[in-house]
Amino acid sequence: MDCDVLVIGGGLAGLACAMALSDAGLHVRVVERADEAGGRARSITDATTGERIDLGPHILLSEYRNMLRLLDLLGTRRHVAWQGARFITLVDAPGATTLHLYPLPAPLHFLPDLLRVPQLSLADVASNARLFWRVLRLDDAGRMQLDQVDAEQYLRALGVSERFIDWYWRTVAMAIMNVPLGECSAGALLGFFRYLVGRNGYQLGLPSIGLGDLFAPAARHWIEARGGAVRLGIEAARLELAGDRACGAILADGTRLHARWTVAALPPPSLHALLPESLRTHATFRDLAAFAPSPYVSTYLWFDRRLSRERFWANTWSPRTLYYDFYDLANIRAHRDAEGSLVACNLIFSTRAAHLDDAALIDAACSELAAYLPRTREAVLRHAVVHRIPMAIPAPHPGSESLRPEARTPIRNLFLAGDWLATGLPASMESAVRGGWMAAEAVLQEAGRPRAWVQPLPRMDPLAALGGRRAAAG
Repeated sequence: MDCDVLVIGGGLAGLACAMALSDAGLHVRVVERADEAGGRARSITDATTGERIDLGPHILLSEYRNMLRLLDLLGTRRHVAWQGARFITLVDAPGATTLHLYPLPAPLHFLPDLLRVPQLSLADVASNARLFWRVLRLDDAGRMQLDQVDAEQYLRALGVSERFIDWYWRTVAMAIMNVPLGECSAGALLGFFRYLVGRNGYQLGLPSIGLGDLFAPAARHWIEARGGAVRLGIEAARLELAGDRACGAILADGTRLHARWTVAALPPPSLHALLPESLRTHATFRDLAAFAPSPYVSTYLWFDRRLSRERFWANTWSPRTLYYDFYDLANIRAHRDAEGSLVACNLIFSTRAAHLDDAALIDAACSELAAYLPRTREAVLRHAVVHRIPMAIPAPHPGSESLRPEARTPIRNLFLAGDWLATGLPASMESAVRGGWMAAEAVLQEAGRPRAWVQPLPRMDPLAALGGRRAAAG
C-alpha cells in the first residue's frame, strides 16, 4: 500500500481534504498534473515582469466560513483586504453606483443605494417585493423545484421590471453565477441571493497576495509536515479498481499508486476522463457529461501610471459588455513596488468571445476600462497577458443543481471532492473547501476516526427569518 489516501487533484478542494486527513494521522498523497498547486485558483509567476498573478482573480466574502477557517489554520487570513461597508461599485459608464451595506435589518441593507440608482425608478426597485418574500422562505426543496426553471423566466413571472432585470439581475447572473440570466437555474441564482439578502454585516474581501498563494504553499507545508506528500506535474490517467472497490490510480507514465481510499478532487470533465469504461455508465457518473463548463478569459494589463485609487468594480450588463469584474492590484497589494496600475479583468462565459484573438481581447479590455477611467487613454500599456480558462465553474444551467452529487459514492473506497458537489452553495472557493471537507469527513468516518470539519452555512438574521416564516405561513 503506497498510502492510506490518494487525493487526485491539488486544487482548493483536494488540498483542504488532504489537510483534514493528514491532521487525523492518515498517510496522504496528493497528485496534481499542473506545476503549481491551487487548481483553478492557482497563482503563477509572469515571465516578463516576475510578478505573481492569478489564473483568474476572485473575491471572498466574510461569510465564507469554510474558506476563512482554512486561512486561519494556515495563518494567511491577514492577507485578505476587506472592503468594509463599501460592498461593490457597479459601473454603467460613464457613471457608477457604489452599493454599501447599511446598518439596516436584512434584507433592507442595500435599499438606500438601490433607490439612488439613476437608471431605476422606485417602481423598478419595488417590483422585486414578491421575489424577496419568495427568497426569504426558500428552502432546499424549493430551491430544487426552481432548478428546472430559467431565472429570467422566473423573475419576469414574479413581476420584476425589465429595467431592474437588465440593470441588476443580468449583471448578477454574469458576474456571480458566470452565465447569462436566461441560461441560469432559478434555484441556483435565488439560493445564492438568499445567502446575500438574509444577513447583514458581511464584507467583500480581496487577496492582497496571489490568490493561490493564500492557501497552496501553506497547505502543502501542512500536509507534508504531517507525513503526507504533494506531488506536482504528475497526471493520473485512470482510476484503478479491484473488484467493486477503488484501490488507487494509474499515472500517465504507467506507475501504479495504491491506496486504501481514493478521493477524486477534480471537475466533472476531468473526473469523467479518469474513470474506467466500466464506471462511465454507472448511475453515479453517467451525468458527468451533463455538467457544461462556463469558460472565461482573464486579462492582465500593466500601465505606466496609476489609473485611480479604486480597488475593485464591476461593469453592469449590456449586450456589448465583455468584461465584468475589474481589480487594480496596485491598490490591493500593499507590497507591490511598481508605480503603475496592474489591472486584472475577467471576461465571463467567454464562448461569446471565442472568435477574438489576444490582441482583440486586450483592446476590448482597455476600451471598457477607459469608459470608466478616462485616464487609461493617456497611459502607456507596458505589458499584457491573456489567460483562457476552459472552465471557471460548471455552469449553473437549469437542471444542474439536481445533478450535483454527494461526496460518498456507491463505489467502495471512492469519494468525490469539489465545488460542484451538493454543498448547498454555488460553485465557488467556499464551496470547494466545503466539498473537500465533506469528502474528508466521509473518509474519516470509514477509517474509524470521525471528526467534524465542515462549517455550517450562515443562518438568516432574525428579522429576515421571521419574514420568511410569515411569508410561508401566508
